Amino acid sequence: MRPASAARGGARESGTAPAGKEDRSAVSRITITQKDEAMTSSAPLLSGPAFGPVKGPARQLVVLLHGVGADGNDLIGLAPHLAEVLPHAAFVSPNAPERYDMAPFGHQWFTLRDRRPEALSAGVRKAAPLLDSFLDAELAKFNLDDQALALVGFSQGTMVALYAALRRPNPCAAVVGFSGALLGVETLAAEIRSRPPVLLVHGEEDPVVPFAALAHAVSALAAHGVAVEHHACPGLGHGIDGPGLALAARFLVRAFGPNEP
Repeated sequence: MRPASAARGGARESGTAPAGKEDRSAVSRITITQKDEAMTSSAPLLSGPAFGPVKGPARQLVVLLHGVGADGNDLIGLAPHLAEVLPHAAFVSPNAPERYDMAPFGHQWFTLRDRRPEALSAGVRKAAPLLDSFLDAELAKFNLDDQALALVGFSQGTMVALYAALRRPNPCAAVVGFSGALLGVETLAAEIRSRPPVLLVHGEEDPVVPFAALAHAVSALAAHGVAVEHHACPGLGHGIDGPGLALAARFLVRAFGPNEP
């Protein structure tokens, strides 16, 4: 799922960020050891670039989840732009746990070699505990709880974000998904534990994840009692554009509530 270039002011999976210069001096590398006791010692560690907070100690944590074939550097470029309205947020963009199995570069949350719905659901189900452990460790590091957490995903990152957030024991503040899809709908009624507010944004000309996935996700989330907002981007393919990013920023500010600015 490597997208075509996004509109000017947007991002793409190859790591192009919206217009503006990333403050690379504020970007650091992190490595998180998984703390889930159910994990074995051979479980992969999640690591990736981090940014912020720009002001004071962290009051919020925003985790950016990249698409297949990319890595954490792909979305960390969004952090300086979101930090303009979320100055107290820490941002982190972990690399997915598996090497991309259809190219000699990049990472994946799960394989796409088998695209049958049951195979995709099995893949995201395997990835979710790794993400959960990473989220728990990051929240503990900043002494924050789930109400101070937001997940922002692109493409396969959106799929993992939605799957994990709806099944965590405590709801996070928000989930923003760009150009993604909702997997695991067949088990959602039995497994849903949290209902965070969700914003989904999708390009109408997406050649990778069909635009119809937006309506499917909105309908399924609403049917399970999840408050969901959605936005279609005319003329946009598989990517993030400036207006979509601005919508996400406003949504996150609302979700975090009185702690911002």
